Amino acid sequence: MRVLGVDFGFRRIGLATAETDVKLATPRPQIVASGALKRDAGVIGTIAASEDVSLVVVGLPLESDGNEGRMARICRQLAGYLSELGLEVRLIDESMTSVEAERSLQGQGLKASRRKKLRDSEAACLILERYMDEEAPH
Repeated sequence: MRVLGVDFGFRRIGLATAETDVKLATPRPQIVASGALKRDAGVIGTIAASEDVSLVVVGLPLESDGNEGRMARICRQLAGYLSELGLEVRLIDESMTSVEAERSLQGQGLKASRRKKLRDSEAACLILERYMDEEAPH
């Protein structure tokens, strides 16, 4: 099954695709957030259609105590808009994926400006990896 991972941010939205049968996630170019959640959902929906995905996995940022804060509510709203477009959507805990992505990119010796351009889509890859490890059909 082909899936699209989404790491939502107010400035940038990281994207990645994966094939669950081979458990391989690949970063896609990030998109610039528009400031309008419904519009962003439309762009993601268009990308999902062009990538021929069966499922969209949206990262859900939980707080350190496991509760959902403002950003988690916004990600749930985004997931709702994606569902309204007819997409199947799953939410998965994305805790620390941006930090892990940053560390990985630093480990590759990339400059800060290059890491900034790649971090969100790398985080989307990590979101997909978590989905495939925890929830994807085997």
